[in-house]
Amino acid sequence: MTFPMTPEAEIPRLLDLMPASARMYCKLVSRPQQSQVLRYQPALPWGDRRIEINFRLWQHLDTPERDLLLLRAVAWFDTTGLLKPGLCQGLTAAGLVGTALELMQADAVGILVAGALTTFAGLQVWQNTRGIPVEVAADREALKLAQRRGYSEQEAAKALLAGISQVAELERRPVLNVTELIRCQNLRQLAGESEIKVPV
Repeated sequence: MTFPMTPEAEIPRLLDLMPASARMYCKLVSRPQQSQVLRYQPALPWGDRRIEINFRLWQHLDTPERDLLLLRAVAWFDTTGLLKPGLCQGLTAAGLVGTALELMQADAVGILVAGALTTFAGLQVWQNTRGIPVEVAADREALKLAQRRGYSEQEAAKALLAGISQVAELERRPVLNVTELIRCQNLRQLAGESEIKVPV
C-alpha cells in the first residue's frame, strides 16, 4: 500500500537536492488548490523565490522527474534575474535618473529623449528575461545542476523531458505549448531520443 506524499516528507528532500545558494533564496510552498503541478514566477531581488507545488499531483511523478523539475525551477530563477548587472540594466537605470532630472527641469525634449531611452532599455531587459532562449538556457543549467547530484547529462535530459510531458498530462493539458515543444526538441537531442512524446 502506498501512502500519499506529504509536504513534510518531500520538502526536506527537495531542499537537500537544491544547491546551497538556492536554499537561502528559494522557498518551497505547498499549494494543493492550484491546477499546476509546479508554479514559479520572477521575483524581486529582495523577495523570496517562491516555488509553489501541488503535492497531490507532484507525487505521481517519478523521483528523477521531480528532481529535474525542481532543479529546473532553481536554474530558471538564476537565468531570468531582472536586475543582473548588464548594459541594458545600466541604460534603464540611467534613463530613469535622466527622466527624473528632466522632469524636475521641465525640459520637454529632455523628458522625451530620456523616456525613450528608458523604454527601449527596459524592453530589452524584459525580452532578455523571457522567451525561448531563456527557457532553453534554464534547461541546460538544470542539467548542470543535476550532474552535481550524480545524474549523467543524458539521464538528466531524459528525466526532464519525461517530466515536461508528465506535467502536461497531470494538468490535463491536451498538447504541449510551442515553448515546451522547442525545449523538448533540445532535450531530446541531449537524451539521444528519436521522438517527442506529446500528450494526446
